[in-house]
Amino acid sequence: MTTTASNTLAGLAAQICPVAPPGAQQYADQLMGYLLWGVGLLFILGVVVGIGAIVGGRAFSMPHASKAGVVGIVLVFAAIIGYLVLPGIVRAMTGSGCV
Repeated sequence: MTTTASNTLAGLAAQICPVAPPGAQQYADQLMGYLLWGVGLLFILGVVVGIGAIVGGRAFSMPHASKAGVVGIVLVFAAIIGYLVLPGIVRAMTGSGCV
């Protein structure tokens, strides 16, 4: 009897999917849009700062600044790759999102 009850509860739990409250989806989409634009601007700002460090390091004979600029640009591109790849991995591991 315990096995039947646990199987029934497990079946019910597998059918529960999170849904936004009525009227909240447009605000969630708007917030995600702002976050997406903000992250994109931070990526662009990181590349600009890295290029500025390279140019400044060359202009003022500071090789450590140039190296830091190159490392910064490489890290920005690694973050961009992670930003594009990791959501797909998380989505594949979590499945449909239903509990």
